[in-house]
Amino acid sequence: MKNRLPWALLGAFGLVFVCGGARAQSLAPLLDWQNSAGIVLRSLGGPIPDWEVTLGGGGGVLPAYEGSNSLRFAPALLLDVRYRDIFFVSSGEGVGVNILHGDFYRAGVALAFDPGREHNAATRLSGTGNIDPAPEPKIFAQFAIVPVVFTFDVRYRATSQQGFVGDVGVYMPVVGTKSVQVFVGPSVTLADDRYMNAYFGVSPRHAAPHSQFHTFEAHGGLKNANFGLTALYHFTDHWFVDVDAGIERLLGSAVESPLTQTKWGIGANASIAYTF
Repeated sequence: MKNRLPWALLGAFGLVFVCGGARAQSLAPLLDWQNSAGIVLRSLGGPIPDWEVTLGGGGGVLPAYEGSNSLRFAPALLLDVRYRDIFFVSSGEGVGVNILHGDFYRAGVALAFDPGREHNAATRLSGTGNIDPAPEPKIFAQFAIVPVVFTFDVRYRATSQQGFVGDVGVYMPVVGTKSVQVFVGPSVTLADDRYMNAYFGVSPRHAAPHSQFHTFEAHGGLKNANFGLTALYHFTDHWFVDVDAGIERLLGSAVESPLTQTKWGIGANASIAYTF
């Protein structure tokens, strides 16, 4: 989590960084690893305390929906509570348990949340129906070959609009002092047919004349590739600012969908928070 525990970055970098952490739930084109950047590296700062708590909030600018060429403002809550290296409640990662954990790795299960999509997110979606908010059970794993961190997760939308989606990412710290840290890295997202149809398909029930779109069946596979940047500025021992930015390139059926206006998406989020 974002805290004031410095860790010595080994190797050619020879810099001192502070571990990253809690973020609001990532929405495309922000990356999943931005929810927990630096968490797996906390042990480099010494013993992990029994309890770590971070509270804050802010907002960001994101596409009106994935594939839209319009932007919207989205408020963001930042909440992160961790007990040792075992249990966490996080606005970014959900509620979970690290079943396996060590100095440079962790793996476990969690229950996250998919906010879905409303048909009035943009005027052109009128008549396409809503994608219901849904709980998302997930499994995840992270491990570091310092200074590079590898991340994996698989999530399942547990509603009538079911489907599997997963991320593979890698990131690393590139700039760091006691007060400023920057992480960068790419990721790719894969999804099955059901997930892709929920977000990029157009069913006969929602096709013309009910909407402006023709029937379209999306197929599973690569959904998008992203690149993200996370920067943290600690202006006291407890207060810090977190800025996240991401760029997305849609792939496969997501590009071919009639809902998609642009295959490129950009987004940014800023929060101010306090670590207890």
